[in-house]
Amino acid sequence: MLLTACGNDEGQTSEENQNTDETETSEESNNEEEVTDNESADAGVVNLYTGRHYDTDQALYDQFTEETGIEVNVIKGKDDELIARLEREGEASEADLFITADAGRLHRAKEADLLQPLESDVVSENVPEKYRDPENYWIGLTKRARIIAYHTDRVDPEDYQTYESLTAPEAEGKVLIRSSSNVYNQSLVASFIALDGEEEAKTWAEGILANMAREPKGGDRDQAKAVAADEGDVAVMNTYYLGRMLNSEDEEEVKVAEQLGVIFPDQDGAGTHVNISGIGLTTSSKNTENAKAFVEFLTSEEAQGQFAEANYEYPVNPNVEAAEVLQTWGEFKEQDINLAELGEHNNRAIQIMNEVGWE
Repeated sequence: MLLTACGNDEGQTSEENQNTDETETSEESNNEEEVTDNESADAGVVNLYTGRHYDTDQALYDQFTEETGIEVNVIKGKDDELIARLEREGEASEADLFITADAGRLHRAKEADLLQPLESDVVSENVPEKYRDPENYWIGLTKRARIIAYHTDRVDPEDYQTYESLTAPEAEGKVLIRSSSNVYNQSLVASFIALDGEEEAKTWAEGILANMAREPKGGDRDQAKAVAADEGDVAVMNTYYLGRMLNSEDEEEVKVAEQLGVIFPDQDGAGTHVNISGIGLTTSSKNTENAKAFVEFLTSEEAQGQFAEANYEYPVNPNVEAAEVLQTWGEFKEQDINLAELGEHNNRAIQIMNEVGWE
């Protein structure tokens, strides 16, 4: 638990609580709608704790209610705070479902006995095995790739075709990346542990530290802005942030994003790192059939299409196309690991980053 506590990013984000970037947007809200005992006993409801704060998600919840008559009661908060709340409430919790960003967090909730298996042939059909917990304690809803963004005027993309290229001597002083407390970076290092072992993962972390253009600060958008401001040449960031910036109402964000190109690393090797937002059925659930129906709906082709178009995340349902802007970046090869391994190696990833001095 002490190691896990080190993994919280201050001032970060959304769907992903302090470890992600949503606090970078006006979409984040900490207002919570309290769920009453009467509601939890009502067969016409499902109670959701979520770290996602998107209007588009609420539109999907409303559509589910319209189609089924099942009311979705939503409590929003930061992801890690919601995990702590579920732990405090225990079996008395009114929550039926928990949505959070990052497979590592979902694994943490599973290990804390906050989740139970959700068995559904529909979900298994909608979501490939690699995006589900092996025992179905959690299911992926959306995915995002952790790519290398580069300045198109200053960088030859052929110089940065792998994650390892970020650690080369030629990259000294050019790499922009978030802090080690960011859960996305923890999962990236965890993926290297799963693929190559701890020593290789540590060597990579040491190389990143040596080549940083500045001390880590801010979220993924801030790394992109720093590239545009010539503070560094390349940034490690998630695809959906760049997609949102390209389609932002903020003209300055659009200008920044238009200066950047996208590299999907390791296409001739292990593939690009991918992570998810996912959902789990709580051990305290009192409306399990409604919860099951809700997860089946969220993984359906219709709902997956709305996730993809509205928030520039890749759908987990293989029958659904990505948003147009993501399609322009091309198809890419993903790391061939079950995302449960990101959670299994999270503690060691944090240790490694601390050992090398990555703040």
